[in-house]
Amino acid sequence: MTEPRAARLHFIPRVLIRYPQRALVRLFRGYFERAPGWVLLTTRGRKTGLPREVLLPCERYGRCLLVISTYGARSDWIRNIARTADVQVTDRGRRVPGRAEILEDDRAKQALVSEHPFFVPLPIGILNLIHRTVLRPIWVPFLRWWVTGRPVVVVTLPPGA
Repeated sequence: MTEPRAARLHFIPRVLIRYPQRALVRLFRGYFERAPGWVLLTTRGRKTGLPREVLLPCERYGRCLLVISTYGARSDWIRNIARTADVQVTDRGRRVPGRAEILEDDRAKQALVSEHPFFVPLPIGILNLIHRTVLRPIWVPFLRWWVTGRPVVVVTLPPGA
């Protein structure tokens, strides 16, 4: 799989965004735990075995979550999942266990985002509505291109979660 160009910029979130994101999550934790379109994903550190939490935009469908890695396989959370597929996610304010699967096949990823388009959620409902209706014919082809070469993760939640 070809590495996305954004992967070369992975040092930016590692150096500049990590601490502001942690502060943002601490400050607005209650919102992000319940907000549609966002997930607090907890993985096990591949070296330390300690829990590692990251805030990610997601698309929820059925008992699954769809998450796309902007930085490809260089993302720490992707590398942690590759080592241990058992994760925890926030779902309507509760932490629930899940099983993560990294999809590598471009056709499977393109079919998945065509069926469940992934829109980064905005805190303004009308903009989300416009994204999912008027802009959908533009957004879906972009997503099909975007996922090519990037790992896509599907987290399956247990029944009743």
